Amino acid sequence: MMTYSLAVDIGGTFTDIVLRNSDGRLVVDKTLTTHNDLLEGFFRGIGSVLDKAGLGPDAVNGVVVHATTVVTNALIERKGLPTALVTTEGFRDVLFIRNEHRYEMYDPQIEFPEPLVPRELTFGVAERIAADGRVLKAPDDEAITSLGDSLEKAGVAAVAICFLNSFANPENEQKVAEALSRRFPDMFICTSSDVAPQIREYHRASTAAVNAYAMPISEPYLKRLSARLKTEGFANSPLIMLSSGGVVGADTAGRNPVRMIESGPAAGALAACHYAEMLGIDRLMSFDMGGTTAKACLIENREPLVTGLFEVDRRYRFKEGSGLPVIVPSIDMIEIGAGGGSIAHVDGLGLLKVGPESAGSNPGPACYGRGGTNPTVTDADLVLGLLDADNFLGGDMALDLKAARTAMRALAEKLQLSETEAARGIFRVVTEAMAAAARTHATDRGVDYRGLPLFAFGGAGPVHACEVAILLQSTSVIIPPQSSVLSAFGTLVTPVRLDLVRSDLCKLDDIDWTRVDRVLSEMMDEAAAALAEAGCKRADITATFAADLRYFGQQNEVTVTFADDPRSARDANAIAQAFEAAYHGLYGVNPSHVPIELVTWRLTARGPVVPFHAAGQPPSSEGRPKGERLVEAWSDGARAPVYDRLSLAVGQTIAGPAIIEERETTTVIPPNWTATIDSYGCIVARRA
Repeated sequence: MMTYSLAVDIGGTFTDIVLRNSDGRLVVDKTLTTHNDLLEGFFRGIGSVLDKAGLGPDAVNGVVVHATTVVTNALIERKGLPTALVTTEGFRDVLFIRNEHRYEMYDPQIEFPEPLVPRELTFGVAERIAADGRVLKAPDDEAITSLGDSLEKAGVAAVAICFLNSFANPENEQKVAEALSRRFPDMFICTSSDVAPQIREYHRASTAAVNAYAMPISEPYLKRLSARLKTEGFANSPLIMLSSGGVVGADTAGRNPVRMIESGPAAGALAACHYAEMLGIDRLMSFDMGGTTAKACLIENREPLVTGLFEVDRRYRFKEGSGLPVIVPSIDMIEIGAGGGSIAHVDGLGLLKVGPESAGSNPGPACYGRGGTNPTVTDADLVLGLLDADNFLGGDMALDLKAARTAMRALAEKLQLSETEAARGIFRVVTEAMAAAARTHATDRGVDYRGLPLFAFGGAGPVHACEVAILLQSTSVIIPPQSSVLSAFGTLVTPVRLDLVRSDLCKLDDIDWTRVDRVLSEMMDEAAAALAEAGCKRADITATFAADLRYFGQQNEVTVTFADDPRSARDANAIAQAFEAAYHGLYGVNPSHVPIELVTWRLTARGPVVPFHAAGQPPSSEGRPKGERLVEAWSDGARAPVYDRLSLAVGQTIAGPAIIEERETTTVIPPNWTATIDSYGCIVARRA
């Protein structure tokens, strides 16, 4: 029996749709993202791929997986409903004091984003939990009633509750949350002990506030999505992609929108891991360049790096420390404002700059013909001949070359250059920016990026990948089939998964294994309940355990993943040895006379691996160029042959400069590079 699965990835500029048959065949499409109502573009794209496949909604009998920017948009645009924060009495300023970290030590005028919850909507409750979890003071009924009166008077729609040391004992938070839920059944309420049960008060409060702020937007959005899918005849409820690389049911995701912030980029990184496994490559760097941003992610041992801390809504978009911290597991990647829609401008010193501002999908680059007048990366690519105005999205979306030249001319006059020189400058500046960000990302993590294959995808990724690879000293670039919609494809090759974190401080010398059994078993039960919503039986779940450890007295931890379940091994010495090896690898030294402290337990629960079948047989005879055109990215007046990707045979080699076109994207092979088609249909470009 044929199974059809569907994936939809909503990005800043385009919404990507992939329909996958169980035999491996794919039908894909892209449509402009409809920011006023994301579901409009969602269902327009679905309708398009189903029409292409000659199917109706009832034929989609597999999963429907969704990656979305709805939470990110809500946080950046600040259009959410009034949200309150409830803290321990005396700690109302936690979101304003932050952690006293200055991301620019010598800049006296640094700025931070305004907290999502203003001080007038922050309320204190007399309660106290000790650091060891003992209840020193429980909130009394009178205080809770008074709190409810204040919330009602303020007219808030959502509430985050974050008490001191609630990671050690959630009892007080739960008591207040249950009382408020009984009194206000329609209010969105979350507790920090449920969202992020970890140490560090500010980070936990920030995460809870972000989650509460997004709940009134995400829950109704996902409910509308589920209801409309059912109304239109789709068999299954949607699964939602998480920042950590897993997928869960819509109800779980709606209650925890903070876990969805990086869902789209995470899916792309997982697709890169999928191909690393297929191609037998242990290490590579994924490079995803779309319409708004570019993302780089390191893949080690065919797995992405995962972080427990990232930021949203940065005051300086790509400056670490200038945003709102979120402590939920997320695939570790760097994002820069270098997409196809990134706007080029001249700064106060007369220098050419590209991004981070983006034209997005509305109005979009000047060449989209939707009212945009600013020159963008896509406009530059079109002026240089890297893109074909009549073959964008297979001709379904013709580009306006005249408008692109007009926008480029205005920029060129400021730089006292020709249109072509200005476009070439944009091409080089954006390439340098992406390479610099990738270098920094790798170096900060102690990874030698030199020589790593670059795995390129996204609508603009294959256009720029080889030039980025030169700057990263990489000798090969891999462009997979359907590279333009690979993030959507990534949601279909990842198993259902949930990552959970819980702080439980103890010295390894005094570890209480009975307590460890209880903590880890509770985490397993929570994961199993969430994955059951996504249709995964407990017997099919595979669990991986890890922990954050540090030398006693240190501020930061090192994460160590264990080969076995700690509840079975009960071996503190093995944990210590694994930590010291990881610590030495990072810092080159071990202060072994200092006791080791276990700070946080981590659990990754996965369902069964999704089977994959490659689809289609490539042509048996080598494809010939379908023409040639002026391509002036490297020199004036140069011409390059243009190939149709679907005509290329396995083993066929193409010498650069050359252009390889497919409906959703274009691959650029620069001079002194050659491209070969491998047995999986990937374009493997190598530098001479």
